[in-house]
Amino acid sequence: MQIADHSVVITGGASGLGAATARQLVGRGAKVVIADLNKDVGHALVTELGEYAMFVETDITNAIAMAAAVDVSAKHYGGPQILVCCAGVATPGKLLGKESVLPLEHFNHIIQVNLIGTFNAARLCAERMAQHEANDEGERGVIVMTASVAAFDGQIGQAAYSASKAGIAGMTLPIARELARHGIRAMSIAPGIFDTPMLAGLPEKARASLGAQVPFPSRLGRPEEYAALVQHIIENPMLNGEVIRLDGAIRMAPR
Repeated sequence: MQIADHSVVITGGASGLGAATARQLVGRGAKVVIADLNKDVGHALVTELGEYAMFVETDITNAIAMAAAVDVSAKHYGGPQILVCCAGVATPGKLLGKESVLPLEHFNHIIQVNLIGTFNAARLCAERMAQHEANDEGERGVIVMTASVAAFDGQIGQAAYSASKAGIAGMTLPIARELARHGIRAMSIAPGIFDTPMLAGLPEKARASLGAQVPFPSRLGRPEEYAALVQHIIENPMLNGEVIRLDGAIRMAPR
């Protein structure tokens, strides 16, 4: 699927992987709706990107709020043909902490944002994608979801996060199979350790240590590298129903 003149919804698009993807796709002629909770950063990014970007304050776990973001895409840009799901949280928490067991609310919150929020965006955008005319390849839309290497080798304290990301990996193929008759592809990317706001609060020594764990290149991933893969997925019609690890060959240690 081409990118130029196509409408894109990016959840969590105000910063990190989502912001890099917004820059990448707008730079190639896309019309982007950034669906995020961070108003200040979101509006600043729209100012940077120019006339073919809009920000919609969005709680992706809320059906009405997410539908409103999709409606903005439909009203201004003709409705989403591409969805990139980058919204997520990664708060760690041990099952059996020093003082108490992990509160069930913690687990619920991670699942709600990462897994249910992704599914919510996918179902609502797929509904609009199915209404588009197919291109010469028979395509009507592309959905790119964000899993994590934690889906496969999660660390201690990542039970909730790993479960949420494993859920995204697990639903990729069923969604792709279901939406195939509509000409909609579904893929997931499983990033390793990337230089995003989630790591911004760590001391530089800790960040360097994390990067050194990556076999090659021995550094943190760059959001632009994630965005480049998103672009390739969109443009390559044979990529469908798969989870791609983007991790420099890292396999996470227990802690």
